[in-house]
This record gives sequence, structure tokens and C-alpha cells, in this order.
Amino acid sequence: MIPQEYVQEVVRRNDITDVVQQYVQLRHRGRTCTGLCPFHTEKTPSFVVYPETQSFYCFGCGAGGDVITFVRKISNLGYVEAVKQLASRAGMPLPEEEDQETRRRSRLLEINRCAARYFFEQLNAPTPEANAARGYWKQKRGLSDAAIRRFGLGYAPDSFSGLIHYLKRRGFTEPELEDSGLVKRSAKGNLYDIFRHRVMVPIIDVRGNIIAFGGRVLDDSKPKYINSPETLVYKKSRTLFALNVAKKSSSKRYILCEGYMDVISMHEAGFDTAFCACGTALTAEHVKLLSEYDNEVVLSYDSDEAGQKATERSLGLFSNSPVRVTVLSIPGAKDPDEFIKKYGRDRFDALLNGTSNPTEFALAKCRRQFDLKSDDGRLEYIRRALDILTDGVSPTAQDVYAGRIAEETGVSKTAILNQLNTAMRTAGRKARRREQRALAGQGIAASIRVPYDKGGDTALGAASAGRQLVAAMLKNPDTIPYIRQHIQAEDLILPEMQEACRAIWQCADNGTPVNLTSIGPLVSEGVVPQLSMVLAQNIDLTPSRRDIDMYLERIRQATPKSAQAGKTSDDEFRQLFDSIVKEKTAGEEKPE
Repeated sequence: MIPQEYVQEVVRRNDITDVVQQYVQLRHRGRTCTGLCPFHTEKTPSFVVYPETQSFYCFGCGAGGDVITFVRKISNLGYVEAVKQLASRAGMPLPEEEDQETRRRSRLLEINRCAARYFFEQLNAPTPEANAARGYWKQKRGLSDAAIRRFGLGYAPDSFSGLIHYLKRRGFTEPELEDSGLVKRSAKGNLYDIFRHRVMVPIIDVRGNIIAFGGRVLDDSKPKYINSPETLVYKKSRTLFALNVAKKSSSKRYILCEGYMDVISMHEAGFDTAFCACGTALTAEHVKLLSEYDNEVVLSYDSDEAGQKATERSLGLFSNSPVRVTVLSIPGAKDPDEFIKKYGRDRFDALLNGTSNPTEFALAKCRRQFDLKSDDGRLEYIRRALDILTDGVSPTAQDVYAGRIAEETGVSKTAILNQLNTAMRTAGRKARRREQRALAGQGIAASIRVPYDKGGDTALGAASAGRQLVAAMLKNPDTIPYIRQHIQAEDLILPEMQEACRAIWQCADNGTPVNLTSIGPLVSEGVVPQLSMVLAQNIDLTPSRRDIDMYLERIRQATPKSAQAGKTSDDEFRQLFDSIVKEKTAGEEKPE
């Protein structure tokens, strides 16, 4: 592992505010900085950076940690890789040591590289099935040899062990093959290839690494597609297919398609900024990744119902992004590939230049739902359209669209604007009430979930006290000896706080700084966000000795005396036993 002294120096040279500002637009508020969380979609900022503790916490999704945690999560990196990235940013010499996770990651990338070579070789083999696969790519999809090479397209033969033997001959072990997601183990314990008799598409990340594969059948049998499972190197929610190619384009208008085949066909037609999500719907993390590379995205999903629903969902994800988003309407075809084949590249280029913005898309969809020849239809359309215009639309745009709605319905623009103003006031009141409810749920006790076997809600006070003791030790390590003298880690009700307590004491014993950077490698993955929350909730509080005594007493009161007996000396045990007997006797001798 990397020496802790080196890690602490890396963190010291990478101020968390400076690092986060590369990804999040922060607003400074006193001792903190706030912004829209990069890890989930939100309209009201709940992501907070705390320069004082060099930590971050999101009150919306619960993400939290130090600068290393942030870089790991935002860039999908392992611990050592994140430290190296921050070291490089600070101009520090890179550490030479690699941990086990880094070695595993390196081996998985090598397996995927070898597998891609195998699939490409099989596509060009002198066999009837390889000839059929080449026919699929060239005749059915209309791809050139150059496109096949550019995307590394291949073919997985109809064999249960062809890839396994190929990889074993190159020195990879069975556990490594299972980690890759390219093979599975049967009920009888035998390994077998999961991709068989399918044309293959390598999935490449923005750094040029082959991280996964997608496989499609050559006919219409089911399942049509099979995708690699998530692995150490592949996270679907953070990967965009063909972004590694699109980012090299001089154009900054990217085209978001529905699947691999659509993207490849678009590139073949000359639209080299096409890309898509990998085996999953678009996510907030995809949008964040995309915002680092482009200025505009055109949503080019299929024209069927599923495609339109995907368009609506994607528009919501882009609503808080700096990326400008527009929607492509594809008349006379179900998808871009079919349109280009029927009408040509130039007609599709014209479609791209005539795309509509999200408001126009929403209004057009709303208008199609109502009969504007009837009074009821017009009134309902106006009501629904005004709901759309109250959701983040600028006053200038509201005025333009109000005029358009007036023309469509025959109602005066003045009446439309008056009703819009009323709707805006109503929406504002609802938003304020939602914000107040959200703030009420951010109190210290509101975030505590006591395990059922620890007494449920009756132990809430003791659980909260345990958190406050952990906060006290994190904010002032001088309190550690006193707290440690009076409780054991097992006295804390919440398992996460027990784990944190032991890690804090281990840091103190080793003489390492008591902070999230030191504690992170010593605890489970979910503990660091909990500690970030504890620090966030106590940012303006410094517990005194009196506060600490109160927390200790609350924990003691929640612990049954019979459980306390096992932690006492002989004299203390006798005194405790006498007190238990006296309490029991007093209870039995109550007057009738």
C-alpha cells in the first residue's frame, strides 16, 4: 500500500474546494461552499464542501468523504489510482507501489484486450459462420472495412470454450476469467463462454481501455443483446459508448442515440459525435461525464413510445446541466439509421439543424393529447401547457410561448399571461414548502436508523450520543483518551460508528492524523459518507467536556446493567451487583 505519510501530503496539496470546482459550480457561503450534486439529479443545491474539515457531503443522496473519495467517485477510479491522479495534479512524484486492486484492474484490462483481438480474428476466419458475421456487418449494416477496424468489431463463434482456451493459453487463471465477466461457471462447476454466435462490439472508455463487450445475434432470436456484467473496470452508469471517438471530433454537438448499432451506423454516415449509454438508461453520472466534453447534445432516440419516454427522462437529467440539449424529430422512420438509408445524409443533417428545445418538445407532446377544436380540450391544454412554462422557463421564453399558445387556442395572450403569473406564484409557494420539509429532515436525529435488535426508537438518544462522540474525536483528537477511558467501541449502538470508533483509536495509536483520509482505508465503504455527515452536522459545534459527559451518560443509561457487569473489575462488579439486588428488592416490596 502507499505510505500514509505520502497520502496525507497528497491531500494537503489538493485543497478539496479547488478539486471539486473542476466539476461543480460552487457558491461560497461563509465557511462552506454549496452547489448541485454531481452524483444525482437535483434542482435545489444540497451538495456542500467544508474547507475546514476538507470534506464534502450531499444532504440529498448521502455521498460524502474527503478529496480522494470525491475523485474516486467522480472518475470511477480505485483508491491507488485516485491518489496517483491527485499526486500528478499536485506535481508530486508518483508512488511506485501498487495495491492488489490496481493489479486486478490491470489484469482485467489485459484480458479484455486479448478478448477483443480474439473476436476480431474470429470475424476474419475462413469459416462459414465468420462469413455470415462479416455479411451482417457489411451487407445488413452497410459498414465499411474501415468502420469495422475503427470500432474493433468482431464475432464470437458458436463455442462454449473457444475464448476460455484462447485466454488460458495466454496465462490467465480461471478466477481472473470469472472476474472479467466474459465467462461463467455452470452448475456442474465448468466454465463456459457467455458470448456465443454473436457479432461483438468492444466498449472502450475515454482513456482508450477496452472495459466490456456487447454481443448481438445475427437474426431476430432472443435475447437480441447480451452485455458484459459490471466489473472492477466497467460501471454502466459511468460509461458512454463511442465517447472515446466523439471527443476527438471538431464538432461539439454530440448526438445521443439509443444503442450501439445506431451509433456505429451514424459514424459510418459521417456523424462522428454519435454516442449512447451502455445497456442501461442515461444516468446523472453520464450527464456529468458528458458535460466535460461537449457544449450541446441532440437527443436522437427512436420515434416509438419507448424512445419518446427515454427522451423525456433524458431531458429531466439534462435540466441542471450546463450542456444545451435539443430534441430530434425523425419523420417517416423509426430511427436515424433507417432515415439516413431512406433519405440520405444531407436530409438527416437538415433535421439536426432544425431540432427543437426541451420546452418545444414538451409543448408539442402536450398539444397532441388534446382536441383543440373543443372548449374542454383547449382549456385543459392551456392548463397543462402553463405547468410546463412554470418549470424553469425564462420570462422571455414564457412570453414567446404564451403568444404561441394564444394563437393555437384563440384565447388572448393577455389572459394566458395572467393565468401564467398565477401559476408561477402557486408553483413558488409549493417549492418553498418542499424546501422547508427537506430542511426539516436534515436534522441530526432524522438521519439515524437504529438496528431493530438494539431497541428500536428507544435507543435513538444513545445512537445520537454515539455519533456526537465520534464527531468530538474527529474535530478534537485531544478528547480521544478521555472518551476511550469511559466506553468501548461496542457500546455505540450504530455498527458504522463502532467501526469508525475503532479506526479513530487505531489512528491515535499509530500516531497518524485523525481525519477522513487516514480513516478511509480502515473502514467499510459506507462508513466514510456517514462520518462526512457527522462532520457536516457538527460543522459549527465544538463539544465541551460537559457535552461529552452528557453523551457518555446517555450511552450508559441505554446499556443494561447486566451487560455492564462484564466490563468491570471485581470490586466494581460487587458494587454493581448490590445495586441491582437493591433495585429488584425495592420493586418487590412495594406497599399494597
